[in-house]
Amino acid sequence: MSLLILQIVIKQWDKSQRTDTHILQRATIPDKYPVLFPPAFYAFNKQCIIDQHGDDIQGNRVKYAQGADGNIYFDRFRVSKDNIVIAYHNAKLDKPPHIIGSLDKQWIQCKYSILDADMYYWLYEEVTVNAIVLSKFDEKVFLNAEPQIVYEDFNELDNARRS
Repeated sequence: MSLLILQIVIKQWDKSQRTDTHILQRATIPDKYPVLFPPAFYAFNKQCIIDQHGDDIQGNRVKYAQGADGNIYFDRFRVSKDNIVIAYHNAKLDKPPHIIGSLDKQWIQCKYSILDADMYYWLYEEVTVNAIVLSKFDEKVFLNAEPQIVYEDFNELDNARRS
């Protein structure tokens, strides 16, 4: 794997922020940015750049790890080091990971939703992950072209909006 670039954009809001005004405000938040240092940083022996934007109300929302198998795991995603493929996996569902596509010189955008509801606090999230593997760093990689693949999974948030 050359250089994996992961850009995560998080929009978070609570139950009181579901008005039309709040929805319009969230709609103005971009889903891609230039990759600048900081906030971007290198991880996994400089094989990966992680660039996070947006809200993180609870702090340290997105976790990153490299498994014993060499694959990179972050939030609901796995990037295979052997074939540079990104897969989505919602652990709450009893399904195998969904292969989205190859990151080799093409960028993929993944969007999904989360509802973290307990008896005291409801936290809604829309997460966008932009990902690519390049041989040379390009800070404007996500701005120069549209993604080759867009993957969306809004089932969890759509179900919450109905309740």
